[in-house]
Amino acid sequence: MGPILSFIVSAPSRPRSGIGAAVGGVSVDRRGATRSSRGSWWLALVCMAVVVLVGQACGDEPPALQPIAPPIIGLPGAESGGNARILADAAGRVDPARSSRLSSDERDRLYAQVEHDAEELERQGAQLRRLTMLLRPCVVHIDARKPAQKPTRGAKSGDEDEAGSGVISRVSDRLVVITNRHVVHGADLDNIVIRLDDGRELRPVRMWTDPATDIAVLAITGNDLVAARLAERDGVQIGDTVLAIGSPFGLSHSVTLGIVSAKGRRDLELGDEGVKFQDFIQTDAAINPGNSGGPLVNLRGEVIGLNTAIASNSGGSEGIGFAIPVSMVTFVARQLVENGAVARAYLGVTLDRTFTQKTAERLGMVRAVGARVSGVTKGSPADTAGIQPDDVILEFDGQPIDDDDHLVSLVSVTPTNRNVSLGVFRGRQRIELQMPVASREQFEPR
Repeated sequence: MGPILSFIVSAPSRPRSGIGAAVGGVSVDRRGATRSSRGSWWLALVCMAVVVLVGQACGDEPPALQPIAPPIIGLPGAESGGNARILADAAGRVDPARSSRLSSDERDRLYAQVEHDAEELERQGAQLRRLTMLLRPCVVHIDARKPAQKPTRGAKSGDEDEAGSGVISRVSDRLVVITNRHVVHGADLDNIVIRLDDGRELRPVRMWTDPATDIAVLAITGNDLVAARLAERDGVQIGDTVLAIGSPFGLSHSVTLGIVSAKGRRDLELGDEGVKFQDFIQTDAAINPGNSGGPLVNLRGEVIGLNTAIASNSGGSEGIGFAIPVSMVTFVARQLVENGAVARAYLGVTLDRTFTQKTAERLGMVRAVGARVSGVTKGSPADTAGIQPDDVILEFDGQPIDDDDHLVSLVSVTPTNRNVSLGVFRGRQRIELQMPVASREQFEPR
């Protein structure tokens, strides 16, 4: 039935022409036909059929069959608010996703847009490449051989090798490598090898360490040594883009990219000895074993932290790394180089480690913020300043205080022999006090 229907629909014109001619011929003789009997009509019909058959027999060819053009089928979802017009194949099948595909012109326009956007991203990528070129000469790989804490069977002389990273810096006009104490602790100077990015090897001529912050400083000498720039202040903010550079798993001068995830991490349990003064930057830049002591860098090429630890169940990076902020690094490194030890400020207060909401409400505060004083040492700087039990220290030297650990961290990097301002909550109001800063050694001799 399909071909027949197609035939009738596709070739209607020529049979009509023949039929029209036959009707015309009968019409000419119609006057005579009306005078004849009713049977003459039957004769006329027979004649018409004969005329058609004779015309075909005489070579009147029927029109050639034409391929059926694919029908235009309307589907919902046209770009112009109507129906999208898509084509069916020869079997009448349609692709319902056809309207969502790009035309050639649309693809060309999209390529042009991609090229424009890629130029913006390439400019950002060029910045990262420039930073890498600047910083690679400043970052070193450190190998340290030290007595094994738990000698293993087959280990020669009970020694173990520890690998880490470091950053070349200029501290108090002296060229040094700053790294983590746990990388070099227990190793003799002769057993510490510092490898530069150009393959040279150096050995430190002197070493200082500070267990309370896990910072170590190695004095070095050599030609064509490049020092990194240390940021002058802790201006880093959560969300800032950062680079971590170091030797993860011994793969020296590896660079990873991430952001600052958080600041002020102060309650981490690190190692057997622990780290007393904490104020870590948290980052998701990949940090793995071997990155310890390497720099965390901002997009200006300034060192903003010293990569120190990771939180991981696997032993590798899981997106949670911690770096000592540059303010603490600079403070400790400068004192180690200049004095051989770190002199820290001393307040002379006992702080409430469990400052709760209930206690805050008793003192007239809406929430527990700041550091609550539970005791004052007689004759201490705090006693001289007039600090009293139940005072809540809200601000120290212009810095708002989050909690007791935050106050301890700030005091630990405060230079001595100066006065600092204190913002204190007492008697349901805030008061301002001035306090002289003394050295801890004056009250707690070693």
